[in-house]
Amino acid sequence: MKSILNAQKEKSPSSLSPTSQKTRELVCELCRNFYQLGWASGTGGGISIKDGNHIYMAPSGVQKERLTPEDIFVLDAEGEVVQEPGHGLKLSQCAPLFMHAFKIRNAGAVLHSHSVNATTATMLFDKAFRIKNMEMQKGVEGYGAFDTLEVPIIENTAYECELADSLGEAIKNNPKSHAILVRRHGVYVWGKDWKQAKTHAECYDYLFEAAGRMKQLGINLD
Repeated sequence: MKSILNAQKEKSPSSLSPTSQKTRELVCELCRNFYQLGWASGTGGGISIKDGNHIYMAPSGVQKERLTPEDIFVLDAEGEVVQEPGHGLKLSQCAPLFMHAFKIRNAGAVLHSHSVNATTATMLFDKAFRIKNMEMQKGVEGYGAFDTLEVPIIENTAYECELADSLGEAIKNNPKSHAILVRRHGVYVWGKDWKQAKTHAECYDYLFEAAGRMKQLGINLD
């Protein structure tokens, strides 16, 4: 990866989209929303949004509900940092994982959730989460109410960046899925833009929770 100083010299703030500030504010707003949902507590979780040729990404290891627009990293389409906030903030360890969804699936936004529902789902299923005949499946692009919806599950690693290869392979091998679950960790979700990514995340989370309750009640998911 290029040095931040060199990247900043190559691309000045004036080269960014006129909507840059709004996109930064949106990243912060969504992080607050995800915190309230329990998806980004304890500095976990995050989101990245593509605006034109740039990607706006929440930093690593910070209280996501307290982010300000000045805290957001800006990357180019190849994942190189072109603007960094300074004051000790670090680029998210999710960055290489987010970039797989941007490049392989042409995503417009990618989020990472530490949802309890998502984490629980990874302990109730083996290689993939499966559910069918649920109305909320219609909120996920490509699925109808009576289809079988699947989300692949990959194994966790000690450091988040080490998940990049297995997540990339899972994305390539499961072209219909808009999410990848990570065992005992959480989920990565994407969409063509931030609205679809948010919708997908909410629908998936509903289905993860529903499946957990159904299994608890002894209801056959098949």
